[in-house]
Amino acid sequence: MADPQIGIYGLGTMGAALALNMADNGIEIAVSNRSAGPIAEFMTRAEPFADHVTAVDTLEALIETLPVPRLLLAMIPSTAPMDGFLDQVIPLLAEGDTVIDAGNADFHSTRARSARLAEHGLHFVGLGVSGGEEGARHGPSMMFGGSEESWSGLEPILSKIAATFEGAPCADRMGPDGAGHFVKTVHNGIEYADMQMIAEVYDLLRHGAGLSPAEIGAQFARWNDGPLESYLFEITGKVLSYDDPLGAGPMVDAILDRAGQKGTGRWTAIEAVKLGQSATMIEGAVAARAWSAEKALREVAGAALGADRAALAPDMGELEAALLAARILEYAQGFRILDAASAEYGWQLDFARIAEIWRAGCIIRARLLDDISAAFRDGPPERQLFLAPRFAPVLERGIPALRQLVSEGIAAGYPLPVLASALAFWDTLRQPRGTAALIQAQRDFFGRHGFDRVDGRAVHHGPWWG
Repeated sequence: MADPQIGIYGLGTMGAALALNMADNGIEIAVSNRSAGPIAEFMTRAEPFADHVTAVDTLEALIETLPVPRLLLAMIPSTAPMDGFLDQVIPLLAEGDTVIDAGNADFHSTRARSARLAEHGLHFVGLGVSGGEEGARHGPSMMFGGSEESWSGLEPILSKIAATFEGAPCADRMGPDGAGHFVKTVHNGIEYADMQMIAEVYDLLRHGAGLSPAEIGAQFARWNDGPLESYLFEITGKVLSYDDPLGAGPMVDAILDRAGQKGTGRWTAIEAVKLGQSATMIEGAVAARAWSAEKALREVAGAALGADRAALAPDMGELEAALLAARILEYAQGFRILDAASAEYGWQLDFARIAEIWRAGCIIRARLLDDISAAFRDGPPERQLFLAPRFAPVLERGIPALRQLVSEGIAAGYPLPVLASALAFWDTLRQPRGTAALIQAQRDFFGRHGFDRVDGRAVHHGPWWG
């Protein structure tokens, strides 16, 4: 048996899936876990690839098994357990070794860990992995953040196990330290917005147009054959076609309307605000999940305030145009956050390449990403996706449809936190003169905060100060 090329510590769902992917692709691996049970379970699953797998009982043995310079991938919670893991491994590693965190992590923690390991001559990689268990097993999209030296050691492995699009691997180096984890965080924020937008349309069609879940699922399947083609539209069509095996009626009606979240969408919203790039569509999706958790309150409020909503008759062609416009704006907000972070942290993110590695393997993969990649390669005005000439005809058609959809939906009593936010974003940025002059006047009046004048004169306070 050849020496392992990489060690994997942590054989939970995602760790085991990545390890099986590597072994299946002929990569020599060594594996271990804090407890012995998952190791035995993994070896049973890895039996067809046993010639490529070395299993050991302890972290110390795992490190001893690896050739220098070592590649050690950890798939454990990227919070206190990761810091405890680093406490253990730093004394056992040699200069030039690389530790990879392949979980969802706050990029600030990744940057701090990268600096910590650099003090010991070690490399730390924040590896964003998207695609869930299925993607990890058969080909995820991967966003690498770390040194060029660590990328040269890891790239041959990642390229073999990544999803591919037209023969190109959906894995690349985003930049140093926390760049990979930050790009993955924004990916998840876009994912939140896309899922909530789909849910809002489902609500309009189910309770406004009176369609059954199966009929709505069939409509999503039809949309998925056109410009809206994407993984989330595909699975929505499938999910809505299922009946509850434990009772009567559609499966979706048997599921409690309370959505969970693991924090990455919230991180995106928080970082956007910190960077001065409020991503309203992502914020709306995060808010919707938070409100969904207040099930008891919503039941009380529904009884007290009334939950009636009016009927709607949306045109499916116009709805498709509205959704495509909203999706462009959704990605535009995501890339604005990436642009602000790239400038703040000196990452020099390649937006076209990011769009390309999102075209397969990840949750937000969509046909639209081809055009997004091309738009960034063309260089859109002001680096703004919504100003890209190739999207002008789509938005010219879609914005009026979105305006009609949002107007009718709100008037009929439907909550549309993401779709309405898309329209507000568009309408705000197309106004050469907005409303902030009055806000600046108010701030100066109550706090003497000052303002700049349109004519450039060096008078920064209003006449209310004498």
